[in-house]
Amino acid sequence: MSATLPPTRIAACGALTAFGDEAVTLAALLAGRRALAPVPVLGADGGDLVPLALCAGHSYDETVPPGWIELVRTLAARIPGEGWGSPRRPVFVTSSNFGVGSLHAFRRTGDTAHLNYGTPFRCVDWLAGQLGWGPNITTFSHACVSAHLGLLQASRVLAANLADEALVFTFDFLSPFVAGGFHALKILNADLPTPYQDRATGSIGLGDGAAFAVLTRDRGDFALSAQSLHNEMHHFTANQADGSGFEACLAPLLAATAGRRFWLKGHGTGTLEAGRLESSVLARHFGGSPLVSWKGSLGHTLGSCGLVELAIAAAAIRVGRAPGTVGSEAPAFTPDVALSPFDLAGFDSVLCTSNAFGGAHAALLLSHA
Repeated sequence: MSATLPPTRIAACGALTAFGDEAVTLAALLAGRRALAPVPVLGADGGDLVPLALCAGHSYDETVPPGWIELVRTLAARIPGEGWGSPRRPVFVTSSNFGVGSLHAFRRTGDTAHLNYGTPFRCVDWLAGQLGWGPNITTFSHACVSAHLGLLQASRVLAANLADEALVFTFDFLSPFVAGGFHALKILNADLPTPYQDRATGSIGLGDGAAFAVLTRDRGDFALSAQSLHNEMHHFTANQADGSGFEACLAPLLAATAGRRFWLKGHGTGTLEAGRLESSVLARHFGGSPLVSWKGSLGHTLGSCGLVELAIAAAAIRVGRAPGTVGSEAPAFTPDVALSPFDLAGFDSVLCTSNAFGGAHAALLLSHA
C-alpha cells in the first residue's frame, strides 16, 4: 500500500525514550551513549539479564493502574490544541503491545483489575478517558510498522478533507511478558545489539518508547513527502530472502527521492539476517546515502519505533547533525553504514524505514516543508 497523496505537514511532534524527550535523546545519541542496561528478563521473578532501556519511573512489573500512565500524561501534555477525538480532529492510536503485560499479570495473580488495561480496546478506551479525548479514535496494531500505518491513515483522512487536523499517538512500554517472548526466540540475550555490524551472533535490545505527531495540510516546518507500506504475506515471521518485499515497499519512493540529497534512518534492530537484507537493499538503491540505526542505544521500541525515530530525526535536522549507529563497529554490512555522527548541512531530507514480522515493511520521506 503506497500513498499517492499530497505532502502532509507536521505541525508538531515529540517523543519519549529512556533518555527523555526527543531533544535530550538526540543529545545522548550524538554523545554515543547507550540507554540499554542489563535487567532480569522476568522482572521481580528474576531470570537472565537482558538489555532493556526503561523510562525513569516506569515499573517494569505491571501495576494497577499501569505504571506508564504518568509518562504518557507527560508526553500528551505537549500536544498542542484541544478537542482531540472530535469529528474534525481524529486521533489515531498505534501500538504493538497496548497493555498486554496486564493480561500476563492477571494470569499470574488472578487480580481482575488488570483486565481493565490488557486488551487493545480496553486499554485505548481507558487511555482516552485519562487524556480527555473524544470518541473519534482509530486504533492500529501491525507489529513494528504500527506507527507508520497510523501516519499513513491520518494522511489519507486529511487528503480526503475528512479532518482539519489529525493526531497520531503511539506507545509501547515493556513488561516481563513482552521481553520474555523475545528472550524465548534467543535474539534477546545477554549481548548488546550492534546494528548492521558484521559479526557471528546477532542480538537485539528492547526499549520503552512513545511519541505523537499532529498532522495538517498546511502548517508546520516538516512534511511527509511520500509514504509507503508493503506486506509480503510470505511467512509468519521471515522476509523473502531475496529482498524483493522490501524493494516493493521502497519502489514508490524512488521518484520522490530523485534529485534529493538524503540520509537513511533504517530499522536496524541488530539481528543478522534482517540487518544484512535491509542494508544491502538500501545500498543497491540509495548507495552513497549514509545509513544509521539508533536501536543499539535506545533498544527496539517495537510498534512505536517509526514515530519515535521520526521525532528524533526531525530534532536532528533542526540542530544540523545526525547521530551515528551507536554501539556498532567496523566491519559493517555495507560501506554506507555511518558509525559516527555526521553533519546535515548537505542534506535536504531523510528516508525512514521500519520492518516487521512476516515481511511487513514501511518507509517515509521526511523533509522540510
